Parts: sequence; structure tokens; C-alpha cells
Amino acid sequence: MKFNKKICLGIESTAHTFGVGIVDFEGKVYSIVNDIYVPEKGGLHPVQVKEQHVNHFYEVIEKALSEANFSIRDIDLIAFSQSPGLGPVLKIGALVARMISQILKIPIVGVNHCVAHIEIGRLMCNVEDPLTLYVSGGNTIVSAFESSRYQIFGETLDLPIGNMIDSFARDAGLSHPGGPKIEKLALTSTKYLSLPYVVKGMDLSFSGLYTAAKKLIESKDFGVKYSLNDVSNSVQETCFAMLTEVTERALAHTEKTEVLLTGGVAANKRLQEMIEYISNEHNAKFAAVPLKFAGDNGAMIGWTGILRYKLEGGHEISETNIKPKERMDQITIPWRS
Repeated sequence: MKFNKKICLGIESTAHTFGVGIVDFEGKVYSIVNDIYVPEKGGLHPVQVKEQHVNHFYEVIEKALSEANFSIRDIDLIAFSQSPGLGPVLKIGALVARMISQILKIPIVGVNHCVAHIEIGRLMCNVEDPLTLYVSGGNTIVSAFESSRYQIFGETLDLPIGNMIDSFARDAGLSHPGGPKIEKLALTSTKYLSLPYVVKGMDLSFSGLYTAAKKLIESKDFGVKYSLNDVSNSVQETCFAMLTEVTERALAHTEKTEVLLTGGVAANKRLQEMIEYISNEHNAKFAAVPLKFAGDNGAMIGWTGILRYKLEGGHEISETNIKPKERMDQITIPWRS
């Protein structure tokens, strides 16, 4: 039952999550349903992730519609994650979105995943023009809206922060996802072990930190002079300090009055504490995206699709090809221009 509201179905499929969100054109979220690929060992295997998404997309869509109390025929717009991400996985979301669009004869909109993380944060945290620290398994970006686009002021030069933490957690024998487990272990330690701190201008490098942390848990001193809790605390304190440094420098440069923390790693309380501290130092309002919307989800894709559709209408099917390496600063933001 639609209650005369226009409804968008958003599909997220950039990496391990096939997510569907049902959102109306005023920003009310009716449902979020995710199917998440969890590897038995190692990192993400695109072919295996693709197979899981192919096998489960129908039931995820069905469950999202059921929880929202809508029929597929109630949907007025379909939005999907078009960029960036794993090519074989992005293709599944795009194919499903095109199929629904053509069967129902409704408009379709491709969405940049990184922009969507910012827009769901702006909506849910009621912030207008923030400096954004976007931290996730696949991305680490400091950005702000300038000159009609989300300009990137700093980013990782190698590993994204979430990928680095999850990789370290796997090496330590912790199951996926590793981030919350590392956070919990770090809470019980005050010991700091020196790790590489690499900030190059406004950009960051986490590969050296990861290698050094891995060596610590492989050392003969592990379990004798220090514990996994100590290494976890040291990893967090070092990488979060790096993130805080570049965020503060961007805040001083842009003179924004709001700071938004978004993406899956935004759920980390210690990172929130550090970014909130520098926000207060610069008299800026701090906001962290609610946990439900921090990780990859279809609602953020749906809402960002709505924003573009209101200004530009839908995309032609020929414009819905996936763009695995597209950067967020290449995307026009007409709803804010």
C-alpha cells in the first residue's frame, strides 16, 4: 500500500553486500535488507561474491518489499550502484535494476556509491554542508562540496582503512568482519606499540602500518611482552590519528561548520571520539551516520537516486553501464549546485 507517495527501490552491489532499500521521495526509509557475502578465509573473491548475489537478489528484493508493505508495482523509480566497485559484482546490481526498470516501465538512475554514503549521512544527521570523512572497507576519503562537486582533499594511497583493519584481523585469527572485534579488543588495552605513521601531505598510506602490525603478532614477543589487545589498540590509535590529522587540516582549509563521519568504519566509537574532538576545536558541529546506515545499504542508493532524478530525470539504458573505477569528484551534484 503506497499512500500516494512516490517510492524508489535502491540496489547496492559494489562489494560483499547485495542490499535493497525502499525510500520515498521525502526521504523516509521503509526497509533495508542486506545479504552479505562472508568469505570462509581470505578476502573477497569477486566470482564467489557474484554467485551469491545472483542466487539471493530475488529474495532480498522480496523481503525488502514485504517489510515495507509494498508491492513491486508500487515502485516509481529504480536506483542502483553504478560506481565504483568490483566489476563482476556491480554488473549484477545493474542487470537486476535494468530488468525491473524495463518490466515495470519505470525510470532508472545510476548512483555513485561514495556520493551515496555522504547523502545518506546528510539526510539522517540533518547536516547541510559538511566536511566529510568517508571510511569503509573500500574507500578512505576526506571530501567537501566545492565548485559543484564533492572535491577530494585527501585519500588513501594504498589500502582503504576498513580493508587494512579487516586484513589484520584475519591475520590475527578473527572472523569477518574484523573491525568490531579489533575495536572491542582495543578497549581493554592502554599499551601503545610504535607503528608506522604515514601522512603524505593530505594523503595517507596504511600498507606499512599493516605490515608492521602483522610482524608484531608473528613475533616471538607476542603473548609474552604484549597481547593482541595491545596490538589492536596500537593499530587503532595510529591509523585513527592519521585520519584525524588530515581531517583537521581539511577542516581548517575549507572552514566548514559541520563535520560528517560516514561509511562502515564510522561505527567505531574511538574514531568518533577523535573526530568529534577536532570538530569541537574548530567550533564545527560533529555528526556520525547512524549505525543502520553506516555500512553499505540500498537506502543510501535509493535516496541519492531520488535526488538526481528530481533534477535530471532518469537515465537512458545506454547510460547505465557500470564504471568500476569512477571517482566521486568526477560526479556532478546538481541537487546542491
